[in-house]
Amino acid sequence: MAGTRTESPPAPLEDRIPEIRATLERAAGLLVCLDFDGTLAPIVEEPDAAAPTDRNREAVTALARTPGVTTAVVSGRALADVRGRIDGPEIYAGNHGLELVRNGAVAVHPVARKRAATVERICATLETALASVPNARVENKRLTGTVHFRSVPAAAEGVVRRLTRRVVDRFGDDELELSTGKRILEFGPDFPWGKGNAVELIAADEPPETAVVYVGDDVTDESAFRAVEPDGIGVRVGHDDPTAASYRLGDPADVASFLSWLEATGTELIDRSSRRDTVPTEIQ
Repeated sequence: MAGTRTESPPAPLEDRIPEIRATLERAAGLLVCLDFDGTLAPIVEEPDAAAPTDRNREAVTALARTPGVTTAVVSGRALADVRGRIDGPEIYAGNHGLELVRNGAVAVHPVARKRAATVERICATLETALASVPNARVENKRLTGTVHFRSVPAAAEGVVRRLTRRVVDRFGDDELELSTGKRILEFGPDFPWGKGNAVELIAADEPPETAVVYVGDDVTDESAFRAVEPDGIGVRVGHDDPTAASYRLGDPADVASFLSWLEATGTELIDRSSRRDTVPTEIQ
């Protein structure tokens, strides 16, 4: 499933509708995987206040009820957290795919489970180390941890970055790695796993010739874009810096419009393709 698309600025999605239609017309089913923050929900100062827009909530529900469509949310949030914020999808992946619930069963990556105690220790240490920095927040997601500094005064951002890196390097026992996102620092098990792996696992359960869509907005979504491109549809939300995604949407409002288009028009294209496969050639 993984593709080889070279990173480049993504094209505005509305300019490439014919390409997307062609991909769907070749498909026999549809898998729609969605990031949460910055994609279904606008980025907010306080992460606990994040919520999907009403239009995105409605669009996801409509897609999830459509025959032949599988929906999944793939988030950096803890599994329980993201499941409590959006209803409808059949599948949820939390902690960048380290937790996955499908078919009613929850799976946790065994390496992440073993290193949860180290994450716990780092979170506790950072709580103390960053206590004097205004608005710095440490989030313990059990399998990973996040340091939020969106509301930290600009003069203190460097302090947050240095202290976080120092603590992870010193107390991580070479078991954790540090990565960056939109005004956050994240640490988790140091082994090759990310959202792209989760998307590949989810897609492996789908029938052959399923079109896979992934929509996300951050650095951690790049592995998922690489997993679906070039045969699937990778959509980056926000800026037009080079990315593995082929297409771009401006913000969560545009995401809602795209999801509604998929539900109303995209699924009809797939249905038409599936019907052609069963119609004798002389009638087509």
